[in-house]
Amino acid sequence: MKILFLDQSGKPGGAELCLIDIAKPYKDSSLVGLFADGSFRNLLEQNHIPVQVLTNQVIQVRKESSLAQGLGSLAQILPLISKVVQKAREFDLIYANTQKALVVGALASFFSRRPLVYHLHDILSPEHFSQTNRRIAVTCANRFASLVIANSQASQAGFVAAGGRSDITEVVYNGFDPKNYQTHESDVSQIRQQLGLDGQFVVGHFSRLAPWKGQHILIEALAQCPVDVTAILVGDALFGEQEYVQHLHQQVTALGLENRVKFLGFRSDVPLLMAATDLVAHTSTAPEPFGRVIVEAMLCGKPIVAAKAGGAVELVEHGVNGFSVTPGKPDELAQVITTCLKEPQKIATIAHHAQTTASQRFDVTAINQQIAVLLNKLSKRTQNSELRTQEK
Repeated sequence: MKILFLDQSGKPGGAELCLIDIAKPYKDSSLVGLFADGSFRNLLEQNHIPVQVLTNQVIQVRKESSLAQGLGSLAQILPLISKVVQKAREFDLIYANTQKALVVGALASFFSRRPLVYHLHDILSPEHFSQTNRRIAVTCANRFASLVIANSQASQAGFVAAGGRSDITEVVYNGFDPKNYQTHESDVSQIRQQLGLDGQFVVGHFSRLAPWKGQHILIEALAQCPVDVTAILVGDALFGEQEYVQHLHQQVTALGLENRVKFLGFRSDVPLLMAATDLVAHTSTAPEPFGRVIVEAMLCGKPIVAAKAGGAVELVEHGVNGFSVTPGKPDELAQVITTCLKEPQKIATIAHHAQTTASQRFDVTAINQQIAVLLNKLSKRTQNSELRTQEK
């Protein structure tokens, strides 16, 4: 099957990392079209996945954009749509991996007469998207998509609640290769020593620095924990959120935590850094569509404490494979951190159980098979429809 994958980003976020795994089985006959250049293109090339940057012009629409801003960008993307239409005619279907890709892919699907698949990596809620953006996404998907793949039940429910068609949606969780999360004890010891973490109970936070990701919640919780608890923040601001980064540094200073909070920025060695922690914290203040970092922590054999909302609810069973806390409640988070510090054997048992079950539940081979089945069914439906049209 020849697939034209579309993605708006030049930078590798959770949706983009997921796309790499999805595109790999089709790399000999497919293409990933990007709407921006950047390190994501490099990652695709490293995985021998054909990629082409389709435009170098920034699409000036964001999740919170109004109708006027959306309409203002239409003329800007017309050349891109024309290029995608021409490309799409060389493939069997269009696979839109992000919302901007959905809008372009929907129009390209209409003009090229190729079926459209939309992979939904977001919860279409007011916390994340303006009313205009939610309406555009739902309209494009309902009118043009033959299949919407939601990355969690929470994402599916958000899509339907926003007016999306339930009959075209299927839930498929993100896939992971457990081998990518295996580390050597000597490497873990070395990185802890390099970062000055020896003798500390280390809580890791792995995500871009953004208010809704809740790093400030972890810092506030840390102030309520014993002094031998240290936090490492892996990630940096992406979308003009430098003001929040400054706020975090000011918060650390105000609480006297300069020696207990380490800002590591973007890192490519996330599995190793996770393995160097004693606990991984997920602190999103708004519902997370999936929670990739939650599964990654499990695969690294580390206990996870997650904000109980959105897709995280589907991943974490409190006291069985991790811990859940109320979003935005640093006192609850501090209590879990302290418990993990004081009961290492019990916590190790929970982490081991999580690692075993996650490696089975989210195995990338099984997940890709689920997607392949859905795409093959769609292909057969399309072929049968074309045959009926020809017979008429």
